[in-house]
Amino acid sequence: MATIHVDVVSAESSIYSGEAKFVSLPGESGELGVLPGHTPLITRIRPGSLSIEKPDGQTEFVFVAGGILEIQPNSVTVLADTAIRGADLDEAKANEAKRRAEDLMATRSSDIEFAHAQSEFALAAAQLAAIARFRRKK
Repeated sequence: MATIHVDVVSAESSIYSGEAKFVSLPGESGELGVLPGHTPLITRIRPGSLSIEKPDGQTEFVFVAGGILEIQPNSVTVLADTAIRGADLDEAKANEAKRRAEDLMATRSSDIEFAHAQSEFALAAAQLAAIARFRRKK
């Protein structure tokens, strides 16, 4: 069975390093699926769920909050701004971050503050969506 080597790293640590049969993640222009032998590609990634299907059939989930993806025929490298293993996601924290962002959008005093609050809201919403996806796959 053909596999592809996957490395997922963030500024804080290495999150995953190993073989996979299939990888999916949110690319800049939409969802990307990667199989062994994929055409080389470099792109930015959006906040969302990274799914790694291991050779033994198990799936590893990681929440990524932006970054860069490099695909080579035999490897996938994800350099994430932030990466959190699915099992380590905290729904209460994500809900609180979403609520704070909503409050900031409602009470903003400048367009820059509003844009920052929108960004924080989008990140929290993506994390909550990743938590829901992780729970469905368990």
